[in-house]
Amino acid sequence: MSEVPTITTTTKGLHPGLSRRQISMMGLGSAIGAGLFVGSGQAISIAGPAVLLSYVIAGAIVLLVMAMLAEMVAANPSSGAFSSYAQKAMGRSVGSAIGWLYWIQLVVVVAAEATGAAAIIAGWVPVIPQWAWVLLFMATFTVINLLGVRNYGAMEFWFAAIKVFAIIAFLVVGVCAIVGLIPGVPASGLTNLVSLGGFAPNGLGGVAAALLIVIFAFGGTELVAIAAAESDNPSRNIKKIVREIVVRILVFYMGSVFVIVTVLPWNSDEVKVGPFAAVLATLQVPGVDLVMSLIVVIALLSAMNANLYGASRMMYSLSERGLAPQKITYTSGQGVPVPAVVLSVLFGFVTVGLNWAWPDVVLPALLNVVGSTLLMIWTATAIAQIILRRRADRADAAMPMRMWGFPWLSYLCLALLAVVFVLAMTDAAVRLQLLLTLGLTLALGVAARLTRGRFGPGVVRE
Repeated sequence: MSEVPTITTTTKGLHPGLSRRQISMMGLGSAIGAGLFVGSGQAISIAGPAVLLSYVIAGAIVLLVMAMLAEMVAANPSSGAFSSYAQKAMGRSVGSAIGWLYWIQLVVVVAAEATGAAAIIAGWVPVIPQWAWVLLFMATFTVINLLGVRNYGAMEFWFAAIKVFAIIAFLVVGVCAIVGLIPGVPASGLTNLVSLGGFAPNGLGGVAAALLIVIFAFGGTELVAIAAAESDNPSRNIKKIVREIVVRILVFYMGSVFVIVTVLPWNSDEVKVGPFAAVLATLQVPGVDLVMSLIVVIALLSAMNANLYGASRMMYSLSERGLAPQKITYTSGQGVPVPAVVLSVLFGFVTVGLNWAWPDVVLPALLNVVGSTLLMIWTATAIAQIILRRRADRADAAMPMRMWGFPWLSYLCLALLAVVFVLAMTDAAVRLQLLLTLGLTLALGVAARLTRGRFGPGVVRE
């Protein structure tokens, strides 16, 4: 790139109000959502018990991406995270494209999560229409995000804690069912892992197809790289945060899926529709449908809260780096980037009207828009880490944290991401999403080049 990158590595107007455990819970809150509680059933129906291999591969990619992010965050904490690092490594246009792509993804996801939660609750209370619930959720979480990062962090901590406790309880009950410790319920043992067409009934093709679903379920873990910039000691905290969140997510995801495919036949219709509820129903847990629906609602609202935070901080960083209007860098006395929060919720409020007009088609449409943006962001992160690490090594620069196995594990991550891209191109629906995402990324890069200098030079702090 011929461009001289400008990059912000601190957060001038933001206040360091998040604790390490709050950030760790934020990562869990963003990643543990409908992708686990609902999407896991779809992946199981495609790959059978061998879906565990899909989770191993996806987990390896997440582990490597987070390790690379941790190295860069420890050296240069920034609310722009991977966008800032892509800018520093590959130039202004790339950093801008990745930042805006991430912001667009989160804005759409926030609206989708509000719509998904509203649809469930509207089924319980049909007298109140779906659009009214979306309006309530958007207004509530807008206020929460405007009150200051400490209040937001406390709220998200308890939101995520509810989900974590629910999954731990599910794992305990599931293990008891497998070994026969639940009265009146025969032990399931490990028979279901191999009895219905074998461990991989649809072969490696099934594992590959399920990987496309599983990989997107891990989206949200990267949020901790953004949040770390608002902690008291980002360089120290990020090391522990990444280790905690990756281990917990892998245990929760793989542990839950192992229980599901062990307790129930993988090809049952109940598993595809609602795997967690199906397991608990088999174990004769009373009120299981209501309990699981409530947990899914909490999961969606928790992820919505975390993603709204991430979207506002990314927009703030884009503005601070001269990639968006400078007025967006305004922060309140509590260190809240008010314009960035307001702009990040506007689309969510637009979906209130969409839910009023077309309540049954809004959620699928929003989910299709998100598509494969996560693959682009993770790939840019991996490339940026390789470039910046080589620069640091050539300059013999001191680094608070160095990723292990460099450069081979970094290249392995890129190779695994390339495999996912190739698999995506073999599926017609996913291929269309991927091509649209590539086109959007290129358009955002061109827009950044055309608007160079329009929003100010950006702030450089090393």
